[in-house]
Amino acid sequence: MTGAATSSPPAPLRARIVAAALALTTERGWSAVTMAKLADAVGVSRQTVYNEVGGKPALAEAMILGELDRFLGVVTGAFDRHPDALVDAIRDAAHDVLVLAEDNPLLHAVVSATHGADTELLPLLTTHAESLLVAAKGVILERLGPYGLDLPAARLDAAVDTIVRVVLSHVMQPTGTPAETADAVAWIVGRVLER
Repeated sequence: MTGAATSSPPAPLRARIVAAALALTTERGWSAVTMAKLADAVGVSRQTVYNEVGGKPALAEAMILGELDRFLGVVTGAFDRHPDALVDAIRDAAHDVLVLAEDNPLLHAVVSATHGADTELLPLLTTHAESLLVAAKGVILERLGPYGLDLPAARLDAAVDTIVRVVLSHVMQPTGTPAETADAVAWIVGRVLER
């Protein structure tokens, strides 16, 4: 055999449709996303798009869940890098989330919607805010076991809830650099969880 080039298999159809919706949303706004445009973008029929993703609300959920997976992946990575240092793990997790948020096109589209650019996009964030919070808290709470924290479950839940909410508020409306915000969050963690 001669050196024939191999290419990776194409992404599954659902993933291609969601990626096309993300691109269209970030380029032209959520209101510009139609099943017909997505069908054209991926080279299938409009009915095929409906069969793969359902209607527009289901498509929005798929977009958000895909981005949530990326954010939770960086949180998990931070804890993996610091299995014996909770404050460092939280600092890195906050920093990495904030850095990812700076360049996240869907997040920018949602934030611009909250400032009047595309009011139809706002429900993408508000409808799923509770599930986003629960997922983020769940990832952190499940990673805290090895750190041997001596707090009642209700107090630990309250502390993690507060930390997640602080980071999410900085994702939506940054007031400093990712490093500055991560250091502030780490200081809070050190005071609250490692007393």
